[in-house]
Amino acid sequence: MSSTSITQTDILLESGTNEFEIMEFTIAGNLFGINVAKVREIMMACPVTPMQKSHPDIEGIFKPRTEVITVIDLAKHLKLPPSEKGNKDIFVITNFNNLSFAFHVHTVVGIDRISWSKIQKPDTIIYGGEEGVATGIAEFEDRLITILDFEKIIAEISPQTSIQATDLEVLGERGRNERPIVVVEDSNLLSKLIIESLHRAGYVNTSKFNNGQEAWDYIQEVRDRDEPISNSIACVISDIEMPLMDGHRLTKLLKGDMMLKGIPVILFSSLINEDMHKKGEELGADAQISKPEIVKLVSIIDNLIK
Repeated sequence: MSSTSITQTDILLESGTNEFEIMEFTIAGNLFGINVAKVREIMMACPVTPMQKSHPDIEGIFKPRTEVITVIDLAKHLKLPPSEKGNKDIFVITNFNNLSFAFHVHTVVGIDRISWSKIQKPDTIIYGGEEGVATGIAEFEDRLITILDFEKIIAEISPQTSIQATDLEVLGERGRNERPIVVVEDSNLLSKLIIESLHRAGYVNTSKFNNGQEAWDYIQEVRDRDEPISNSIACVISDIEMPLMDGHRLTKLLKGDMMLKGIPVILFSSLINEDMHKKGEELGADAQISKPEIVKLVSIIDNLIK
């Protein structure tokens, strides 16, 4: 059983360039993509142990080395036909949100470097709107690549691994806070969960943007107003991977502007690990938290804007 490891050192790009590397793969002849920063290893598919009463999209579990990993049949989840050559299928082992999963795909095409500015938000009619699993459409050379929302896929299969607003009960009774919070998140599901959690924690004055470009346009407008910036923005909470402009590029623009660099920036992303944390530090991020640590997020907001 052969495998290929993809280390974070291999995929780190210069900070704030608004670029990322995408791994292309196919399922039933359809072309999909995943951010290489989420991929830990690629290996040939192998037999798995079924788990009784598990979600129907879970094939089972296997233990490639020292860790037991859950295998998700991506074709089944996407309601696409199974592979015609199952013995040549691929397991893409991922790590994000501090969790590891193996996604069963049919072929791996390759890895390409692309700018987030080339990523478009999928059409809500074609891709199922809020219920869809496409987070972006990448245009590369002569191909259109559908980037899947892997966080949403995991949340649908295992809801307890996603953000839980009820976790905030440990913070006790909290008052209402009108300080304006900017939330930058492309996933409809996650942005709803984040804003619901902030409101539950008392932060009721929130503005939501779908990507770094939308947020940056708004922030520039606020900067040019004849009033203190803090009246409109007390803190920015941003995902990292987003169409048009990613969170790292947004952070670099904010921290490079004399009038804006004092705004606290929190990177709240499934990609936060040791290497990505260093990258965020280089760009000047005030805090970096891995999803779904919503209690830690609220505590950091409390400290940054008190």
